[in-house]
Amino acid sequence: MVNSTVSYFILSLYTHVGVLRYFYFIMTVLLYIIIVIVNISLIVVICVNRSLHEPMYMFLCSLFVNDLYGSTGLFPFLLVQILSDIHTVSVPFCFLQVFCLYSYGNIEFCNLALMSYDRYLAICYPLQYNRRMTFNKVIILTIVIWLYSFIRCLITLSLSLQLTLCGNIINSLYCSNYLMVKLACSDTKVYNIYGIFAATTSILVPLLPILFSYMKILKVCFSGSKQTRQKAVSTCTPHLVSLLNFSFGCFFEILQSRFDMTRLPSVLRILVSLYFGVLQPLLNPFIYGVQTSKIRNTCKNIFCYKKLRQKLFSK
Repeated sequence: MVNSTVSYFILSLYTHVGVLRYFYFIMTVLLYIIIVIVNISLIVVICVNRSLHEPMYMFLCSLFVNDLYGSTGLFPFLLVQILSDIHTVSVPFCFLQVFCLYSYGNIEFCNLALMSYDRYLAICYPLQYNRRMTFNKVIILTIVIWLYSFIRCLITLSLSLQLTLCGNIINSLYCSNYLMVKLACSDTKVYNIYGIFAATTSILVPLLPILFSYMKILKVCFSGSKQTRQKAVSTCTPHLVSLLNFSFGCFFEILQSRFDMTRLPSVLRILVSLYFGVLQPLLNPFIYGVQTSKIRNTCKNIFCYKKLRQKLFSK
């Protein structure tokens, strides 16, 4: 437990919700329902259809599961806080939410790195792809990034738990480890040193394979045929869109936690605060569902089959 007299935190950004609380509540419910339905639908489609039991779609399945995990760590909490008159959260629950959201972000970035490496093998080594990216290798890599992310977050939180807090007001819609550390009145030297190391490795570990993969893909595209370039564009476009969207989310998360944004309009502050946990789980299924022809065709076949059955049974 945190070494202080603080037993709860106050989330001050909810004071700006005001009379619009019911509008925000309805919008949040709708967003959460959409996220749950589309992510679960694509997970089921990938798991049920054997033609989608390939490395690319298994990494996608991991991505969709993580999006569900991250949004579940955020949305139910938001719904309760929006309708509540007292916007407080207990210290243990705050740390639990921090663990969920930070591990979600770490897993997301690592998963996107694996997907870029998978695309690199598929485009640069098409004949050796099945030998290099086997089913067992996909399972092991997926387990490793989940365990790695959980362990990283546990270490960070274990250091945060040693701090003495002298305040309990968090200027956000949800719990943030950095904002909690800013409330510390004890020595944060050890935490700061580890924080620099953790932030550097959190960025570099996934970023290096992403940069390596796309440098190799670009090299093949420039020297390859028109068909190779078309294949690269069609397979990499959804991944790049997802990666850019996630990068914007991380940037906005850093922006709203590290800098004073009290001068900005409250609505803009709320949107910036929610981008990290909302846009990625919401857009990923549509990005990959629309752009990836195999998933799109499978969904169409399932939908058309259901409609055909309904017509047959209605006669």
